[in-house]
Amino acid sequence: MKGKLLKELRSQKGFISGEQLSATLGISGVSVGKHIHSLQEHGYQIVSMPKGYRLIDSPDIPFPWEFNNPDFNILYYPEVSSTMDTAKDLARKNCPHFTVVVAGRQTRGRGRLERQWLSDDGGLYFTMVLRPDIAVLLSSRVNFLASLTLAHVLRELFQIDAAVKWPNDILVNGYKISGMISELEVEKDRVIFISIGLGINVNNDPSPAEPMASSLKKITGREISKKMLLARFLDEFEKRLKKAEFENVIADWKTYTVTLGRRVKIVTHKEVSEGLAIDVEPDGALVLELADGSRKRIVYGDCFHQG
Repeated sequence: MKGKLLKELRSQKGFISGEQLSATLGISGVSVGKHIHSLQEHGYQIVSMPKGYRLIDSPDIPFPWEFNNPDFNILYYPEVSSTMDTAKDLARKNCPHFTVVVAGRQTRGRGRLERQWLSDDGGLYFTMVLRPDIAVLLSSRVNFLASLTLAHVLRELFQIDAAVKWPNDILVNGYKISGMISELEVEKDRVIFISIGLGINVNNDPSPAEPMASSLKKITGREISKKMLLARFLDEFEKRLKKAEFENVIADWKTYTVTLGRRVKIVTHKEVSEGLAIDVEPDGALVLELADGSRKRIVYGDCFHQG
């Protein structure tokens, strides 16, 4: 109802009466007043006068009622320890497909290999719980589809050269603006759920702590709507996921990558590997050509470009 009410308020340049809202929405005047008051408590600037209501400004917060797609189960939290942890708990309690956990801040945001992900105000932090009907062997391609989609959306929205670094970071002019991690739970040969967590530097400034990181605001020179970006990404990703053309995902991803053809160092908990990145295989593994001419498959790890 809050979403419908906001739609009506946004359709008017001036005031709209409580009676008109009541008739349009099919609820009582008392209910209209209660929803207006609730929106005001959530940060919406709504002027209330005897002649009606007028929306002056809306907070850039991805509340569930700001999204029109009924296929999304969006849950917003001002602060959580980690959207990945919250999403995992919900997934194990059978939350629906395409549940999206969004947080204003994370106190213990996680990156790959359990590294901390800085989660200051102004960034966009969310985890999607997906239940795709696919074979376990194809599950890694969902991750590549997510990063491919984000790079495409960023290019379209902001005319920036967003590129993917293996496995799924997003870079612009060599600076990291987004990272992604995923977790998978299976039962025999069936995917129970895939959780994909993304952190996007939108209006925050991570550079004091991470010199090779940047944000959309720094790159574009303007404030970016997190609500708009999240809505656009989710809509685009859902469309691509429904098509389920997973045989083309890796090939498409390669057209966006800046990793292939470069010397890289891959760091895991167990080892460090260095070589020339020459390919990404259908399962998402990176193929390195080592100094002795042999080839090595790398399934996971942190990737550092060396030239």
